[in-house]
Amino acid sequence: MDSLVDGNHTAVTEFILLGLTEDPTLRVTLFMVILCIYLVTISGNLSTIILTRISPQLHHPMYFFLSHLALTDIGFSSSVTPNTLVNFLVEKNTISYLGCAIQLGSAAFFGPLECFLLAAMAYDRFVAICSPLLYSTKMSMRVCDQLFSVAYVGSFVNASSFMISFFSLFFCGPNQVNHFFCDFAPLVELSCSDVSIPAVVPSFSAGSLIVVTVTVIAISYVYILFTILKMRSTEGCHKAFSTCTSHLTAVTLFYGTITFIYVMPKSSYSTDQNKVVSVFYMVGDPHVEPPHLESQE
Repeated sequence: MDSLVDGNHTAVTEFILLGLTEDPTLRVTLFMVILCIYLVTISGNLSTIILTRISPQLHHPMYFFLSHLALTDIGFSSSVTPNTLVNFLVEKNTISYLGCAIQLGSAAFFGPLECFLLAAMAYDRFVAICSPLLYSTKMSMRVCDQLFSVAYVGSFVNASSFMISFFSLFFCGPNQVNHFFCDFAPLVELSCSDVSIPAVVPSFSAGSLIVVTVTVIAISYVYILFTILKMRSTEGCHKAFSTCTSHLTAVTLFYGTITFIYVMPKSSYSTDQNKVVSVFYMVGDPHVEPPHLESQE
């Protein structure tokens, strides 16, 4: 049963995820590819977490942020990928109403947490390069704990806005979600109730979060660039650039895919393109950064 009678309406109790493709051959291929990517993502991030925890040389703020980012990558990818893999093995992939809400809430928590941590790491690089003598003071464990608190609380607030908006929607008709996970936009399209407020609140929450974190990252790197340009030592410039390269790569890939999906006009790309791009940032998270030793002073 995928519905129940509620007064004069029929309320949906489960959804059908249409997935990425209906082609049997392509489903097998995608299953193998995504499974391999997922295993690499999990093993790579777990290695990063273990290495940063057991090595005394890596007990610095930068690596604490990195380990939290790796843990977030695992949570973000695991909120969607296992169910996506199941979708390739069954003819009709159903997910309960509550399961859909949990999946949506998990993605809405771990996604913003990635943004916050990437912004915190940009600030860490800014302090390390622009104010190296004050690094131990400006990036003390107390400051790190405060940044972590802001990141987790902000992500929880964002996830709550999505969950509350989801539960305020009423589904009484079609229950086929044209995606491989319970994304909010296709769910809104299925709602039988007024979506004016439920659709705006999550968008405002996520949009504000993205603007704030992008601003922090942009300002940090503007100051970093000016500082590097003032350096007379080629070795110093190279070292400064090397500490930022992996982080900038992660920022570009993550925010680039988010911009494509949530900012670009819907008429400029198809739903299938949306799905493909979503795979890159939800399944194949490109944030595994191998720790490299460097002076923090």
